[in-house]
Amino acid sequence: MTAATPLSVAPDALAGLRVVEMGQLIAGPFAAKTLADFGAEVVKIEPPKGGDPLRNWRLIKEGTSVWWQVQSRNKKSVALDLRTDEGRDIARRLVAEADVLVENFRPGTLEAWGMGWDELSALNPKLVMLRISGYGQTGPYRDKPGFGLIGEAMGGLRHLTGEPGRVPVRCGISIGDTLAALHGVIGVLLALHHRQANGGKGQVIDVALHEAVFNVMESLLPEYSAFGAVREPAGSALPGIAPSNAYRCADGWVLVAGNGDSIFKRLMTAIGRADLADDPALGSNTGRVARVDEIDGAIGDWCAPRTVAGVLEVLAAAEVPAGKVYTAKDIAEDPHYRARGMILRQPTRDGYEVEVPGIVPKLLGTPGRVRSSAPGLGDDTDAVLAGLGITPAQIAAMRERGVIA
Repeated sequence: MTAATPLSVAPDALAGLRVVEMGQLIAGPFAAKTLADFGAEVVKIEPPKGGDPLRNWRLIKEGTSVWWQVQSRNKKSVALDLRTDEGRDIARRLVAEADVLVENFRPGTLEAWGMGWDELSALNPKLVMLRISGYGQTGPYRDKPGFGLIGEAMGGLRHLTGEPGRVPVRCGISIGDTLAALHGVIGVLLALHHRQANGGKGQVIDVALHEAVFNVMESLLPEYSAFGAVREPAGSALPGIAPSNAYRCADGWVLVAGNGDSIFKRLMTAIGRADLADDPALGSNTGRVARVDEIDGAIGDWCAPRTVAGVLEVLAAAEVPAGKVYTAKDIAEDPHYRARGMILRQPTRDGYEVEVPGIVPKLLGTPGRVRSSAPGLGDDTDAVLAGLGITPAQIAAMRERGVIA
């Protein structure tokens, strides 16, 4: 195996933290990936037959999804059948030595296997257990199956995506899963801090997909509570804040955010509309919202005959926030991404290199880094089991019985 080149020789922020990941696909594994990027030792448990389904999602190169290469970097893979008594016994032994357990099974699955919180915390009182599920571990919906897209719908996001009167659309990525994962990471770090300050006792972090989405919905609920107002989809505009929209140019689209009072004046001056720049009624956001169609029309008319590059050049000179709509090609070719280490060339265990997203957030004292490439299924099974004191003969016998792979 060829390990990826480290970004830094500084100490890892989470060095010494031991994590067991029982998740699959997106939410749980993304949370564990984030911890791993900052130095946590992550042991990922996968089913021996096929492994994590993400290995085969979207575009495949040399038999493995390129998505897998970023989602599972810095992890160890143990192919272990948790449906067997032997497999669950090994999992318990791993959890007994861990700081964190990440799982995103449907609620009740681990309990049915004798691996619920009561059992695991008795085994390891310092354990921090991150549980990500569709609806949480409690409540009337807890047993319903829930994926990220359902969380996006129930959390209020899907109602707002798209054009007015048209079908709600997804934002193009599994944002519900990722938001849940990031909330889970926050919860883990909070629980670890509390554990350190309060005698070493662990706890459960219960993250529901829809709640993670709902938590970022800004003033959606207060507006309904105070005014009975139900926010509706608005396409590319930002309702109640003007001007902020997408405008068609001769060769594409540009986003313009001219909603600050002084920025608005500079924007209008730059597009030759001094009449709007000097209109006292438009000096505040309230006045601009009342005439948003007129303002959007003025910006749109100015952008229409110009190229995206030409529009951005003029608005940059006027210090107006504006940008093009990036594709993957635009990102890959942008020097700012590369200057900030946000595009890494990562070796794979399949023998090729692939460009992957860099590490966020950027800690200047203890930056994250790629220590190893994404594992093949069960690459680390023997080494991890040997670390538990299991002999080569025992490992061979379990492999023969299909408990491990």
